Amino acid sequence: MSLYEFVLANLMSGISIGGQYALIAIGYSMVYSILRLINFAHGDVFMLGGLFMVFLAATFPLWVAIPALIILIVALGFTIERVAYKPLRTAPRMSVMISAIGVSYLIQNLALYFTGGLNRMYPNIPWLSDPITVLGVTTRRVTVVTPFLVIALVFALVWLINNTKIGIGMRAAAKDFDTSQLMGIKINSVISMTFVIGSFLAAIGSILFFTSFPGVFPAAGAMPGLKAFVAAVFGGIGSIPGAVIGGLLIGVSETLIRGLDVILGPANLGIISRPLELATFSDAFTFILLIVVLVFKPTGLFGDKPTDKV
Repeated sequence: MSLYEFVLANLMSGISIGGQYALIAIGYSMVYSILRLINFAHGDVFMLGGLFMVFLAATFPLWVAIPALIILIVALGFTIERVAYKPLRTAPRMSVMISAIGVSYLIQNLALYFTGGLNRMYPNIPWLSDPITVLGVTTRRVTVVTPFLVIALVFALVWLINNTKIGIGMRAAAKDFDTSQLMGIKINSVISMTFVIGSFLAAIGSILFFTSFPGVFPAAGAMPGLKAFVAAVFGGIGSIPGAVIGGLLIGVSETLIRGLDVILGPANLGIISRPLELATFSDAFTFILLIVVLVFKPTGLFGDKPTDKV
């Protein structure tokens, strides 16, 4: 493989992974913009999307398993909000955060109980898993499809937020939660819909992610969820375009860093006696990048400046 093909393959892979992070990051961003809550269970809901698909595909044909997966994950997100967060609506923010952490650990432990901690192989999804050649580079079709699907979903979400009654309610609640309640907005419905949308995007993201990385285990959502949270903060938490751009930048950066091992390895330089192993630092680079951005722009790339109320 030539250097051009190698860089192009890594770039396409990075954009694809970044798009998957972006779908998870939007869920973090939407919930935070309304509730000022970091839904720590969101990455685990994403993991359950992969685990549910493993069991559903073993029982039903894929044309049944995929819609059933999406419905189950959306129902799970709705249930988590109603059971774990709604009763704490007027509680101190720390209580809600502790509840979110508790839900996260509950999901992980349930997954551990039912799987025995074993790595389950994600089913092969026809068409998405098929190889395809783009500009001389062979990759999976999911790598090419992901960016276009993410763009389509983001445009649909932006349209929903800007042109529907529930979307107007979301924007109002994000701007001023208490005043929105006084103005008659059904805040519980708005919050539930926010969790439903976030869970739907996490379900789609899980299909794309685990098609690319087919191993599913109880902690499989931890690192993607954490990176998606970083992407949301990086882009400006509360900003949907910011979450997408943050996810893409993180995905491309970490993929290219892993690729530097091959580009700058002993075979290319001829002066190093052992591999550079830069891939070891790809995850660390994500958080270093976040620190650098927040030092110069604490609200993220597209975050709104905080306003003082008097």
